[in-house]
Amino acid sequence: MSAQRSATRSHYTAGVIQRLATANNVAVVVTSNDVFAHHVTRLSGDDVNFDPIENTIVALQRAGILDRVQAVRLQARYLRESRP
Repeated sequence: MSAQRSATRSHYTAGVIQRLATANNVAVVVTSNDVFAHHVTRLSGDDVNFDPIENTIVALQRAGILDRVQAVRLQARYLRESRP
């Protein structure tokens, strides 16, 4: 696969996620529970940092646009495509 095609493909799912959020007027909103969960995982030595696309997937699930299975599959596809 050429470098250009690989770069285009790696952003495909991210674009799908962003368009889905835009079409449904969904924005990422950090809640106090999100902050709490971040600190608990950080203090337990399992620091997890989602990027903006992964946060958008969570926002889409919270808004009821995606169910849990769809969100997990979409995140897995996004991570697979963004892997070098």
